[in-house]
Amino acid sequence: MRSRALRPRPARPQAEFPSHSKTPELLTVAGRGNLGRSLARALHAHLVPARTGFRLPRRGLLFLAIPDAAVSGMATRIARMEPPAELAVVHLSGALGLGALGALEGNPRGSFHPLQSFSSPRGPEAFRRITIAVDATSPALRRQLSALARKLGARPRHVDDSRRVLYHAAAVYASNYVNVVIAEAVAMFGRIGWSEGEATRALMPLVEGAVENIRKRGPVQALTGPVRRGDAETVARHLEAVEDPNLYRMLGLVALEIAKKAGLDPAAAERTKRALTRDVAATRRRGRR
Repeated sequence: MRSRALRPRPARPQAEFPSHSKTPELLTVAGRGNLGRSLARALHAHLVPARTGFRLPRRGLLFLAIPDAAVSGMATRIARMEPPAELAVVHLSGALGLGALGALEGNPRGSFHPLQSFSSPRGPEAFRRITIAVDATSPALRRQLSALARKLGARPRHVDDSRRVLYHAAAVYASNYVNVVIAEAVAMFGRIGWSEGEATRALMPLVEGAVENIRKRGPVQALTGPVRRGDAETVARHLEAVEDPNLYRMLGLVALEIAKKAGLDPAAAERTKRALTRDVAATRRRGRR
């Protein structure tokens, strides 16, 4: 038999942006955490490690899916590799501005922050109908990032450095602190003998109903409960029962301002305020002992 020479297989190229895009680009995601894996899957991008084994792509978009504290150092590391001008570097941080990539002055720099929670790797559906905050050092890159967001089924929104920190703080309120408040409610159920699983299962329909009301009516008109009704007597009983009355007071006073916007009667609002602030000075004195 005649032997047939084996032809070497061509190297597998980095995944390109889908061919229907007007500006196809090579897309690389550096960082194999939850967000990095999720974004690489949704974009059909090449996923590479950000630490050991990192290899610099020569063009296209490089997304840095790494902790905030590592972004500046990673930018310095990439700068030492002398990246070609055709390579744009984009971080995924919600809190950092473009200055975190300042070591890469010779390259287009951007930010691309999905307003979504990634406690584990998620599929492409996690990006659909969400907002993605974008910014860039050039109008061309900003347009490119906005187009990528739309391809994911998301809504791009320009958030520049001057608005970035407050934007991210708002995201923390709407996500992380919701988790904190629910954890506090679960702990209260624990005090009356419920297991964590029982408490969570009981509370989740209530949480989901509140979110659905906000979606339909907005945060002001969706508010319910004793503060919204001006039920000062119930508020006072709650303060006697909870382990952390100061937390209840703080949240209650914020809720009271929302209730007034929603139309709470001024007299009822004043009674509720007195209930929320009664004995505050005495509580503080007890805390100093």
